[in-house]
Amino acid sequence: MILQLSVFMQNERGRMAEACRTIADAGIDIHALFVADTEQFGVLRALCDTPATAAERMQQAGWRATVTPVIGVRVDDVPGGLAALLTFLDERGVNVEYGYCVSLEDGSAVNILKTDGDKALEAVLAEAGFAIARPEEIYDID
Repeated sequence: MILQLSVFMQNERGRMAEACRTIADAGIDIHALFVADTEQFGVLRALCDTPATAAERMQQAGWRATVTPVIGVRVDDVPGGLAALLTFLDERGVNVEYGYCVSLEDGSAVNILKTDGDKALEAVLAEAGFAIARPEEIYDID
């Protein structure tokens, strides 16, 4: 299971810069970033080094931050790679709440997925031949 930093913030000019500056000032590197927004607020989701420490530092600075478990699945970075993964999940009734992808230099992509919480899903995916990304492949662990 991969841990993702999740930060709730007002959708105001400069807030994302402030959040990223807080993380940077803590000496923590961000490897992937996704922001979902509405008119009034947004959720910054990041794969960053030491995610538990990042959440703690964000909270100390006054941010609403948590660590969220997500699944990372490595697929070939080709047309249809993500579609095959999502079709597999859909056929098994797995709800994907959200997702984002990180392309890597080796020709693969890591698909980060927040699902409806089945703890056995990583084993099911691995048994079907999907490569599960380990946290240490993406970030420095706390």
